[in-house]
Amino acid sequence: MNTSLSDKQIQHLYWRTGFGITSNELKTTRKFTKNQIIDRLFLESQKASPLHMNFGALNKSPKNLSREERKEARKLRIQKMNELNFLWFSRLLNTDQILREKMTLFFHDHFAVRLRTPRACIHLNNVIRKHALGNFGDMLVEVSKSPAMLLFLNNRQNRKDHPNENFARELMELFTLGRDNEYNENDIKEAARAFTGWTFNKEGQFILRKNHHDYGEKTFLGRTGNFTGEDILKILLKEKQTALYITQKLYSYLVNETINKNRVEKLAMVFYDSNYNLEILLREILSSKWFYDSQNIGNKIKSPIELMVGLSRTFHIQYEDPKVLLYLQRKLNQILFFPPNVAGWTGGKAWIDNSTLMLRLKLASVTLNSGVIEWQDENDNPENKMMRQEINKAVKSKLQKKVKATPDWKSFLTSLEQKGKSNLISFILQPELSEMARGVVSRLNQNDTKHFIIELLSLPEYQLC
Repeated sequence: MNTSLSDKQIQHLYWRTGFGITSNELKTTRKFTKNQIIDRLFLESQKASPLHMNFGALNKSPKNLSREERKEARKLRIQKMNELNFLWFSRLLNTDQILREKMTLFFHDHFAVRLRTPRACIHLNNVIRKHALGNFGDMLVEVSKSPAMLLFLNNRQNRKDHPNENFARELMELFTLGRDNEYNENDIKEAARAFTGWTFNKEGQFILRKNHHDYGEKTFLGRTGNFTGEDILKILLKEKQTALYITQKLYSYLVNETINKNRVEKLAMVFYDSNYNLEILLREILSSKWFYDSQNIGNKIKSPIELMVGLSRTFHIQYEDPKVLLYLQRKLNQILFFPPNVAGWTGGKAWIDNSTLMLRLKLASVTLNSGVIEWQDENDNPENKMMRQEINKAVKSKLQKKVKATPDWKSFLTSLEQKGKSNLISFILQPELSEMARGVVSRLNQNDTKHFIIELLSLPEYQLC
């Protein structure tokens, strides 16, 4: 049945498939039915627009560079990696293709690569973006053959006389079957033999070095044959466990970190029977009734990128120095193109710790108000008040030197349909208010709309979507 969605459900959909929704977008979107809204999300993301960069001197072969030129090239690589970070972050801030970019962010974490090689990194990012709403199998093959993956997991050193098992191991453990699912150490060794000789040329094109490839018979997941790397990938895609593993990760990302086993198994069969069509799987999730259940709304801790992008898009924030974006990503423990390891970011509650919580809670007030909001609790003793003032002072002094941002308050306030307390709370926050938050809100002056909004954004509830 093609039903309508409430404002809260629309906001939920746009947070999970993007980075929130503005008041003007909400006014337009609520006119449509659920299926029409979902159709619009896919239509807006139909085209894959790759990122482009000029690499300048990095296009030269290292063999032709002097020692001094190599030193400069190393500096340039770091500079270009920073530029690449800003380039994608800017895309996230300004794109209409939010579903494609959100899924690119998901698979950026799934196929986690940590390199300081900008050409390889942008290539992999564009490969993922191209397939993010298409076929997972096609993505898996192209990612596996990308310079970034071949470099990061040492497959260039994978040769018939000295097999390197890094890629084969992570392929099964992290990219397809999941840890300890249906494979053993011998399967890893045999798969590694199939990927021997996989490398790329100086133009970044995949090649097979035949003299390094093991053409012998291999036994993998109970099958025996003269398997190539491509054969191994096909066998892994034939395993229903691969569909189940990817579906479970997507369910956790889009719906709820508490997995509903029966629901995920049914979704996995849809995914498997569609030959790994990501659009079909996503539509199945987003069209379901349970996706919009109250227990799935406001239960997910925003990643640092979701937090920063969501805030910036809502208030059309302009940053005087883009380096602050890199600074904030570093302090919040999620730097684009620089995951902690091949397993990617842990996510969930791991986003919140003693080093990130204070910054998260103060980010909105510093960014939107050039200062730090100080909560007042009538029950606080003098020692607590003094301690909090000292913490706020420290946070404020550090951040204000870094964060030079200009929000478009005029456009934001003008676009608001209603400015009553309950309306603003409902629009800005996804979860229900805690008892502590209700106490804070009850003491606020709603006539000062700007200050009231910043206070809402400074509540722990804003960390959830």
